[in-house]
Amino acid sequence: MPDVRSMDRQGRRMDARDRLIVALYAQLKAERETRETLEWAIRNGAVSQEVLEAIAGDPVPVVTSEDIASVEKIIALDERRKPNRN
Repeated sequence: MPDVRSMDRQGRRMDARDRLIVALYAQLKAERETRETLEWAIRNGAVSQEVLEAIAGDPVPVVTSEDIASVEKIIALDERRKPNRN
């Protein structure tokens, strides 16, 4: 399958795209687990009004500038790999 990215010969290293996908998956999974835990704590009265106000007032950005820079770098590298189609 030519469109499937694979690891190197020893099967130890992933390319930059695969690492980014894994990192974004891990971030999404952590955010979902945090949200589920928070929902449980709210339902069970384990979170005070002050804590909820602090959470709402200081949201964590889903995408950071480092994430954007990583994606831009991967796109630039990918563009260099493409053969000229003129």
